[in-house]
Amino acid sequence: MVKILVTGASGQIGSELTLELRKRYGNENVIAAFHNKKAPEELIVSGPYEYIDVTRKIDLERVIKKYDINVIYHLAAILSARGENDPQLTWNVNVNGLINVLEAAREYDVNRVFWPSSIAVFGPETPKYNAPQETIMIPRTIYGITKVTGELLINYYFNRYGLDVRCLRYPGIISSMTPPGGGSTDYAVEMFYFAITKKHYVCFVKEDTTLPMMYMPDCIKAAIMLMEADPIKIKHRVYNVSAMSFSAGQLAAEIRKYIPDFKCEFKPDFRQEIVSTWPISVDDSIARQEWGWKPDYDLPTMVKDMIEKVGRKIQR
Repeated sequence: MVKILVTGASGQIGSELTLELRKRYGNENVIAAFHNKKAPEELIVSGPYEYIDVTRKIDLERVIKKYDINVIYHLAAILSARGENDPQLTWNVNVNGLINVLEAAREYDVNRVFWPSSIAVFGPETPKYNAPQETIMIPRTIYGITKVTGELLINYYFNRYGLDVRCLRYPGIISSMTPPGGGSTDYAVEMFYFAITKKHYVCFVKEDTTLPMMYMPDCIKAAIMLMEADPIKIKHRVYNVSAMSFSAGQLAAEIRKYIPDFKCEFKPDFRQEIVSTWPISVDDSIARQEWGWKPDYDLPTMVKDMIEKVGRKIQR
């Protein structure tokens, strides 16, 4: 029997991934873990949940023992833009929290752990186009530094202890369900809400800022595909994944196909400096070759779906 713990279950990825895992494995077999009581109602009523602080290993041990957890999706983290405001907290949550998860998983014989990395591991020295899976990684943010550290840690725990940890290096994630959570690619979500409600948005990056992106359904699909893949196929602990690359201006133009009077101004702030260090596209050919990764959404299909879903959400 699979018993899954999802940390950071109220976050952008966690809130939707938890619901999908419950559909797949049964509500009672997926335990949602929150840091505070601002949890989505749907997650609370649809299955078991716990309040934990990942920086306290004792919290993790309590939940693992209580539910006999054998799979962990560890998503609790401080994101890039918010992280720059408190580097020490970001290190504590992102690195010490991960170490606690890995140690608890090792000590209590958890079969498999998923942990998301990010294109934030890259820096100006990384190739701008088709950034390779193995390349120069000198990030300029504390968030990126914690992600590089995490990648090294999961490789260490696999090589030293045989712990089956699997990781996706995500691009920017776009979601119709959860509001932005402090990431530097939040403009790609905010733009939809402002376009529908105000028909005007002030974007915090330049019009020609181009980044690799992924729609949430593909984000969830990739995580589950990787975790369900036969261990024989998994030759790496960390995989680049991507779906599309587009500029902020291209996104605004695509939205205008549905909301013709939408106006978007571009006034870069401190987050422009962060995203300027990231690649325009990444090479995810290894993920495609080893475990069959293939996205379902491109820019036009993503925008169409987002307009419909965000519109319904706002009406409700």
